[in-house]
Formats: sequence, structure tokens, C-alpha cells
Amino acid sequence: MKLPNSVYDVLKYIVLIALPAIITFVNIVGVQLGYDMTTTIVVLTAFNTLLGTLIGISSIKYNKENE
Repeated sequence: MKLPNSVYDVLKYIVLIALPAIITFVNIVGVQLGYDMTTTIVVLTAFNTLLGTLIGISSIKYNKENE
């Protein structure tokens, strides 16, 4: 399955910029409010890593097909 460039660009922005910023925000605010954020941060980070890996694999496959 090939993603249109616009969808790929949006997903890449979300994974590389938006999610890490959200994870950092949730961690800092949660700790300051006295919540134990360990589980939440681990789950969000794992999800972001999964998405980043899938996008990286997609990029590698696309580049190999277009050589």
C-alpha cells in the first residue's frame, strides 16, 4: 500500500514533532500535579516508537522502489 505524499507528510510531522512534544508536556504537567506518570509516558513513548518505525520502513520501501 502506498501512501499519498500529503498523508505521509502529516504522519511524519505528528510522529517527529507533535507526539514527542505532547509526551513531554504530559510528563512535566503530570509530575507537577503529583500524578505518577510512569505508565502513561512509557505507553505513549512506545506508541510513538511504533509509529516512527512503521514510517521509517515505509520510507525505506518507497526509496528502494524508486531507485
